[in-house]
Amino acid sequence: MSLVKLNVKKGDEVVVLSGKDKGKQGKVIAAQPKKGKVIVEGVNKVKRHTKPNVKAPQGGILVKEAPLHACKVMLVCPACKKPTRVGHKDVNGKNVRVCKKCGEVIDQTK
Repeated sequence: MSLVKLNVKKGDEVVVLSGKDKGKQGKVIAAQPKKGKVIVEGVNKVKRHTKPNVKAPQGGILVKEAPLHACKVMLVCPACKKPTRVGHKDVNGKNVRVCKKCGEVIDQTK
């Protein structure tokens, strides 16, 4: 397995480019760079049949989000609110992500 460079991080707003959920927007819940996948809130829902356990004493069918391949999602720029490709730039000695459409810095400096 090789490490894939993801252009999205946990907490980013993304839009799905292909598949059954094409066009849906959601927030990235988790990023899995080793697998090259991301989990997006409200997208790619699957049903999981579970036996009764401590978390779910009754068991039954749980609906949860499954991972999507990272190439199927595109970051939505917080400034211009459009899906955009991500560029990288040095700002004050830090490598930050930049919107290719409007040129705004995507990463919030804390």
